[in-house]
Amino acid sequence: MNKAELVDEVQKQLGKGTSKAAAERATEAVLAAVKRGLRKDKEVSLVGFGTFALAVRPARRGFNPHTKQPMTIRAIKTVRFKAGSELRALA
Repeated sequence: MNKAELVDEVQKQLGKGTSKAAAERATEAVLAAVKRGLRKDKEVSLVGFGTFALAVRPARRGFNPHTKQPMTIRAIKTVRFKAGSELRALA
């Protein structure tokens, strides 16, 4: 599912009286709230759905696959997601 399909699904869930623009604004609002939550609290927990959390992947040694030369891969910040109980039940 891509973002356009997600907006369509939100529109269906909100009912026939909801415009596509309103559904897109609602979707954008939720995504923006998750981003703000990660910046502020470093974690966003949606009970039953899952938890988004900031993590730091430390620097490590690796190699260039073309030249086989060793190199250092720098540390990066990333977002991790841990599925909640209701989401795990789907699998």
